[in-house]
Amino acid sequence: MFKHAASILREAEAIVVTAGAGMGVDSGLPDFRGDHGFWQAYPAYSRLGISFVECADPQHFAVDPSFGWGFYGHRTNLYRDTAPHDGFHIIRTWIERNNADYFVVTSNVDGQFQKAGYADDRILEVHGSIHRLQCQTPCNSAIWRNDESIRVDEATMRARPPLPRCPDCGKISRPNILMFGDWSWLPDRTHIQEQAFSRFLAVNAGRRIAVIEMGAGSAIPTIRATSERIGWNYEHATVIRINPREPEIAAPHISIPGGALNALQEIEAHLKPGPALS
Repeated sequence: MFKHAASILREAEAIVVTAGAGMGVDSGLPDFRGDHGFWQAYPAYSRLGISFVECADPQHFAVDPSFGWGFYGHRTNLYRDTAPHDGFHIIRTWIERNNADYFVVTSNVDGQFQKAGYADDRILEVHGSIHRLQCQTPCNSAIWRNDESIRVDEATMRARPPLPRCPDCGKISRPNILMFGDWSWLPDRTHIQEQAFSRFLAVNAGRRIAVIEMGAGSAIPTIRATSERIGWNYEHATVIRINPREPEIAAPHISIPGGALNALQEIEAHLKPGPALS
C-alpha cells in the first residue's frame, strides 16, 4: 500500500490535502473523539460532567463569557504553542519536488497548516479558524485577527478578564468558528476560501490529482465526503486515505490504516531514491 501510494504521488500534477482532527495528534494536540477523549484532555470538564458539544456552544459568549473564553482561550494558547509535526513538511516536500499545484481542505481550526508554511490562499478551513474573531451578536460582518492575550485558570477552565471584545459595539467577541447550534457564525471568510478551492479544481480537472486524506473520521464526515467527491468525480484523481480507525475506501483508491506521521514517513521512504523497498 505504501509503494502504491508512492507511485501515485510520484506522478501527481496536483495535490489536495484533506485533514481532520487526527492530523494534529502527532503534534501532541488532544484527540476529542468521544467524551472520554475530551475529558482526558480536559479533566476539569470531566469533573463537571460537561461534554465537548456543551463546551462548543456559542451561547456561552453571551451568558457566561468567562466559561466560553476559558475553553476557546485555552485552545488558542495551545495551538499557538504547538509546532506542526514533520508530516506537514513531508507533504510540502512532495509538492515542491513535483512542482505541483496544491490546496488544503481542513476541518481543523488550529492554523497548523499556515504555521507549517502552506500559503493562506491555498487553504480552506471549513469550520473557520480560532485565529480569527468576530462579534458574538454579530453587530456587523467584520472578521479580524485574534491577537488577544487570553489568560485561563486551568483549575476552573475559566478565562480571567479582560476578555476579548468587539471593537465596534464593545460586546464580548468570539472565535470565527462554526460551533454546535451556531446561528451567528460569519461564514464570509470560509466562502471566499471555498470559491478559491473551486477555481483550483476547475484548473486541475484534467490533471493527475493525488488526494491525501488524514485523520478524518465519519462522525462529522465533511472531510471524507470532500475526498470522495474528488476521487469519484475526477477521472485522474486517486484518494490516499490514512486513518487508524476508519481507513476503508473502495478501489482504485488506497486505504492505509495508521496515524498520519508514520504513514507519511513510510510513503516518503518509498519515494526516496535508493534500494527498492517491499
